[in-house]
Amino acid sequence: MSTNVLRTADGWWVVDGDNAVPVDTKAVTTAGLLADRAAVDEAAASRAAGTPVADLTPLSPVTVPCRVVAQMVNYHSHARDSGFTGDIPPTFFRKASGSVSGPYDDIVRPGHVKLLDYEVELGLVMGAPLPVGTVVEERDLPSYVAGLVITNDVSARDIQLPKTQFYESKSYPTFTPTGPYLTLLEADEFAHLLDLRLRLSVNDELRQDRTLADMIVRPARALTLLARFQTLDPGDLLLTGTPGGTALKAPPKLVEKIGALLPPAVKWKAFFKSQAKNPHYLRPGDVVTTSIATPDGRIDLGGQRTPVADEH
Repeated sequence: MSTNVLRTADGWWVVDGDNAVPVDTKAVTTAGLLADRAAVDEAAASRAAGTPVADLTPLSPVTVPCRVVAQMVNYHSHARDSGFTGDIPPTFFRKASGSVSGPYDDIVRPGHVKLLDYEVELGLVMGAPLPVGTVVEERDLPSYVAGLVITNDVSARDIQLPKTQFYESKSYPTFTPTGPYLTLLEADEFAHLLDLRLRLSVNDELRQDRTLADMIVRPARALTLLARFQTLDPGDLLLTGTPGGTALKAPPKLVEKIGALLPPAVKWKAFFKSQAKNPHYLRPGDVVTTSIATPDGRIDLGGQRTPVADEH
């Protein structure tokens, strides 16, 4: 059975229903905690009364600094929304680990950003080194991936698109809400990954709702492709893409063809003018909620609640 681990300013906790039992460990990093699984197992087996989860303030269960890597356009529904046709080459990009924030922290919109978007994603937390050249089969996933987290790949589209700059547009502080739980899986539970359903709502309006069955490049294959050039270590984080339903969508084909004839400055000005009318971009006062779980609740990563605020 999976184990949900919570991190607070006071340390690590194993969640059991509405209560949480402290983990007796000196670990201060995610990698350190994963190296002390005996302490986690002991807390999970404890019959202590614990502390009400509602009384705890969760931090991101993924500590920084760490590597934060993400997959681009990795759900069929997102590919359709983005106007892609045919085969989509697997593509990765990096995010600054300084973008990682807690599951209830504000998403802070920088003053120069107008088109702020959301992307609920399943995060894989590495539990063992992944050297360059590693080939990961489905059966090998438990040997490399320790657990799962909810992430939100918040994106400044007006930075990303004209500059084709993923790193900057997705790396501002608070642009990777993570948690609340680090869900540690048993080996046999990896067989249920495709049943996980990702859901994201803005102000209680459901925007994204898909299972991992919609994924293009699944975790084992993604790790193999990433390991062609990138080493990962315990505690590192891989965001595995978002389903359709983001605020950004490709323009209609006719508009796209006309836009291709315009000078770049004119094209982007027209595009951003039209996007400014799109009510789905995040604005101060909005509240984003996310959840990832299997229908039977066997694996449940909890939920995020992140208000949107302007930079002070």
